[in-house]
Amino acid sequence: MIIEQRGLLRVAIKTMFIDPSRCIGCRSCEAACRECDSHKGESMVMVDFIDRGMSVATQPTVCMHCEDPVAPCAQVCPVMAIQITPDGVVQMAEPSRCIGCRNCVYACPFGVPKFDIKARLMKKCNLCYDRTSQDLKPWCAQACPTQALWYGDYEEFMNQREGQPINVTSYGTQSVRTRVYWVLPEEMPRLNIADLLQEARAEVGGEQQEEAWVLS
Repeated sequence: MIIEQRGLLRVAIKTMFIDPSRCIGCRSCEAACRECDSHKGESMVMVDFIDRGMSVATQPTVCMHCEDPVAPCAQVCPVMAIQITPDGVVQMAEPSRCIGCRNCVYACPFGVPKFDIKARLMKKCNLCYDRTSQDLKPWCAQACPTQALWYGDYEEFMNQREGQPINVTSYGTQSVRTRVYWVLPEEMPRLNIADLLQEARAEVGGEQQEEAWVLS
């Protein structure tokens, strides 16, 4: 998976910036998310261990609100239960429309939507739209003590924070541009594995290894 810089004109739209390097695994975001009126008592934020067997590093996972292609979850919904606001926020499934087909769960490139079996309803982060539509921070960003989840526009981020905000994720030949940004370390070089292997072989001297004996 390769993440690249967005190459389009940015407009001053407030959104979420996720910085895994700041996450301390306190789960304050999960606790705060449970206070959201649209899914009271249930968190739509997941704090995941990056490699639990080797590290205690964690990162918060929220809906990335895909822009291009436009919300794959909404595209595959046969009953148009998933709506997108004019400013690009992908909403949770409308309970009166959702038929529990789970197409959205399978279509999401980030594995975000949850399916509530009892309620027969898809649930996910809707960027606390009841708050953000009134220029308030989402609960998770409000509660995060290290600002691993940060809410603001691109220009504010570049003026106040360090790091490289990225909103294009590539899966092989398929790329997804999102409304929400990941934050990478500054000037992180992009590695070409094929070139690195060629360089390694050249350093060895390019000597050909003898073929292994084959018993017939």
